[in-house]
Amino acid sequence: MALYLHEITPAVREPGEVEALIKSVDTVVRDAGGSLIETQVTEGAAKLFVITEFSDSQAANTADLATLEATAVVGPDEVRLVGAELDQVKAARPTAGYLVEWDIPAEIDMDTYFARKKANAPKYADVPEVSFLRTYVREDTDKCLCFYDAPDEAAVLRARDAVSTPVDRLHRLQG
Repeated sequence: MALYLHEITPAVREPGEVEALIKSVDTVVRDAGGSLIETQVTEGAAKLFVITEFSDSQAANTADLATLEATAVVGPDEVRLVGAELDQVKAARPTAGYLVEWDIPAEIDMDTYFARKKANAPKYADVPEVSFLRTYVREDTDKCLCFYDAPDEAAVLRARDAVSTPVDRLHRLQG
């Protein structure tokens, strides 16, 4: 089984409509033989980050999310989960306060990414008010999504600075 990232821009951003969109995503994914792992909604419902699980990319591509009430659907892009166990994510459906997108430079391959992550992760202790929760890194190393619990955006930025990793986009997530 593999994990896939889908990025969805809702056509309507009203809370009830976003909930209906998430239910529709779940139905389409299940009908295609997959399962919905988690959905994170940015503040103002500007974007949904959806993680699904499928047996392979062919199965993931049969989940036609483009038929949903959305102005844009990007993906599926295969991802790896880092910093958490999939069983924990499935069982707890943990929420996060913030999502950082980092567009990984072309010269960083997966091995380099993991070596960097391993070397820098202990530095999060320098910012104790921030909890790093998990990362999804695209298999093509185009970008990664890092989830945090933090009191505010400034704290997330301090944590990213502590691990010497840039922020391309920072999103506050809806609870």
